[in-house]
Amino acid sequence: MSRDILREGIEHHRAGRIAEAEAAYRRALEQEADCADALNLLGVVLCQTGRNQQAVQYLERAVKLRPQDAACRNNLGLALQAAGAPEAAEKAFRRALALDPAYPEAHNNLGNLLLNQGRTEEAIAHYRQALTLRPAYAHAANNLGNALRRARRLGEAEASYRNAVNLDPGYAEAYRNLGGLLGGQARLSEALECFRRALRIRPGDHHAHSALLMHLHYDPALTPEAIFAEHLRWSRRHAAHLEAAARPHRNRRAPDRRLRLGYVSPDLRRHAVACFFEPVLRAHDRRQFEIFCYSDVLAPDDVTQRLAGLADCWRTVCGLSDEALADLVREDGIDILVDLAGHTAQNRLLAFARKPAPVQVSWLGYPNTTGLASVDYRVSDAQADPPGRTEHLHSERLMRLPKTFVCYGGPPEDLQAPAFDKTGEICFGSAHNPAKLNRPLLGLWARLLARVLRSRLLMKAGVLADAAVRERILAMLEEAGIERARVELIGPAEDLREHLAFYRRVDVALDAFPYHGTTTTCEALWMGVPVVSLIGRAHVSRVGCSLLSAVGLADLAADTPDAYVEAAAALAADPERLARLRLQLRARLREGSLGDAAGFTRALEAAYREMWRRWCSGLGSENCR
Repeated sequence: MSRDILREGIEHHRAGRIAEAEAAYRRALEQEADCADALNLLGVVLCQTGRNQQAVQYLERAVKLRPQDAACRNNLGLALQAAGAPEAAEKAFRRALALDPAYPEAHNNLGNLLLNQGRTEEAIAHYRQALTLRPAYAHAANNLGNALRRARRLGEAEASYRNAVNLDPGYAEAYRNLGGLLGGQARLSEALECFRRALRIRPGDHHAHSALLMHLHYDPALTPEAIFAEHLRWSRRHAAHLEAAARPHRNRRAPDRRLRLGYVSPDLRRHAVACFFEPVLRAHDRRQFEIFCYSDVLAPDDVTQRLAGLADCWRTVCGLSDEALADLVREDGIDILVDLAGHTAQNRLLAFARKPAPVQVSWLGYPNTTGLASVDYRVSDAQADPPGRTEHLHSERLMRLPKTFVCYGGPPEDLQAPAFDKTGEICFGSAHNPAKLNRPLLGLWARLLARVLRSRLLMKAGVLADAAVRERILAMLEEAGIERARVELIGPAEDLREHLAFYRRVDVALDAFPYHGTTTTCEALWMGVPVVSLIGRAHVSRVGCSLLSAVGLADLAADTPDAYVEAAAALAADPERLARLRLQLRARLREGSLGDAAGFTRALEAAYREMWRRWCSGLGSENCR
């Protein structure tokens, strides 16, 4: 009898009817409590639906009943990994391979675990072994591409992704990964086509759609209105049905009580977001706010550990489904939930679409709207989003802080900038992601170098370690009118100290357009290097204006391309000013609004309190100006 029920469950499982499969497996276990197949398959279903601890319990029972079954060990490894037990997961995968060395899935899964731990070369070896055992294994080819990309072997990574989509032309995730790889090499049109191909294959792939949105910001031909319209399409396609089903909240409507404040991010690690978030986390008033952090970090590091020690409650949510994350936020009684990722990688916007907290906010990690009706506010300032000029580009209500929309903590390493050299040639510098490079921008840089004869261009990026990418960038610069002899390309740094040392060689940093720098601009200022920026109409093109105004350099935020060239050329011709700025800029940053963690956090908290009071009084974000 239990075997018939088990076969029924397997049929449901193969057809994607997960709830029906789970019910059948549970009925089979009612008939036969020690049915190893039912225990194993129920564990798989529980893992697939984000109930990882329960999955581990059932799979451990299956393994005890069948200790020589490699498949049960492999599935247990997957559940343990999803449950946040990587060491136990690795043991399970390795035991599966000891039982069956020719098990390609176990090699692939162990590779994924190792890659998440930063053991890239070991991961590559296991992916290659999986492909040796099964040459048509598209998932292993895709994952090998991820590992090779991590190792900055970009040409090999591209070949592996293309192998994956050749093996499986309907493999949307591989197209998405290939798009991300190509975008980072300034191959924007190819990247956008990959994301669109992924969406044609799988219209519900919200991550591919988010990647498309992110990359649209790099296209200088698109208007802010067109990009906003695509954000609304994302919301209609992926989130509207979840927003419509959101449940009421039972949070106590007391305007002045201590609030539970939740932050959600995959970037609470050595990442640009942490540079801006940590000062705020340290400075929060714990009498007014209880701080919860929902960390979706796959490979925690020392920064993760430090941030976890600063939170009142730290939740590791890797492996949780968006629905499970939303349920956890509700169970925690969060009053204000803040998204730090927007449409960047590993975002949890579909958890926000379920409206688990009565007040929801977008801040910091993404330079645009979420497009979600369920996100009430977006934190900004009057320079990045001038009143009356960008409201129509947001689904959220803008909550402008009185000074800046971010606070920069500065690197922990105290690397001093050298004195300015008044006798040598001027060095213009850029440490931007090459995805931000485009022909109009490079044309401006060419005009600048033609204007300042004794000058050169220094560019730094991790992908520049790849010879093919270097040649592509040099060809783009040459086509724009910049001779190769005036360009130096620098690859990745070993650590933050080496990265910051780049600015010791730069006299004037050049901001990108239309996608401005944030971390790159703050790092340049920290190292005493002024930045010239071109102002646009949307937040993504106005960040430079906000940051430069905060350190008294608003004159370096240019309104037109001609003014951008003039501002940079004027700096190059003024060695006395460059020398003063080299000595003064770090102090200006530290002592001004950008470095005032306490003042910034009080302003942010006041904004949160205003949002909360409006909810308590029954007013929505539509009434906030």
